[in-house]
Amino acid sequence: MLSFPRLLGNGRTAVGTWVKLPTIESVELMAVAGFDFVVLDLEHSPMSMETAATLTAVSAGRGVVPLVRVPDHSPAWIQRSLDAGASGVLVPHVDSDEQARAVAGAARFEPDGSRGVGPTSRAGNWGLTPMLDYLATGHEVAVIAQIESDAGVRSARAIAEGGRVDALFVGPADLSVSLGMPADSAEVVERIHHVVEQCKAASRPCGIAIGADPIRAAALADEGFDFVMLSNDATILGSGAAELVARFRACAP
Repeated sequence: MLSFPRLLGNGRTAVGTWVKLPTIESVELMAVAGFDFVVLDLEHSPMSMETAATLTAVSAGRGVVPLVRVPDHSPAWIQRSLDAGASGVLVPHVDSDEQARAVAGAARFEPDGSRGVGPTSRAGNWGLTPMLDYLATGHEVAVIAQIESDAGVRSARAIAEGGRVDALFVGPADLSVSLGMPADSAEVVERIHHVVEQCKAASRPCGIAIGADPIRAAALADEGFDFVMLSNDATILGSGAAELVARFRACAP
């Protein structure tokens, strides 16, 4: 099983991207491009759970760590994503340690949580993995809490120190909108740095997503982020196509 925590422990900043297009080729192209991980987006795309399960298998087969962003805190979404073989889940809008503990518990088997036992799923190699080995995978999946509000920022230390989630992830867009300020404003930047500092103090990895700006992404890695996400498959396709057309229009008679 590909492990997100082990990916973060290899000594370099991991780079990933969102996958919003419900196509196998999209995941394959991101793998060929060299991304370390992909996040299949069930929150902000029309992708179904069935498609996400297929893309999870394709990603793992291509050697790229597959994560799933679930649409909400429902234990059912978390369990189905992990049963499908995801290496972990990103959970949006985690605003408190209590919420962090609840979503982490949904990803862990008893006695550490309440995840249902389903060894006949992909996570258990369709029943071929010995039960004890299957149950051990519950300690390998990553639960990543998205910090997207001022309440989440204020709770970042408690969430990071709670010991239940494996990493925190800053959502700059939602955070800036919740504050009514531009994403590059001093107030938003200060809150983002605060989250990173709290993660470092608690020895928890921290990630962030930005647009198609690899220079800025490298700078964020230098500022202490352990994983960064660059753009998404749909925007990468659209921006590449738009650039081609614009260059043609500029040169054509």
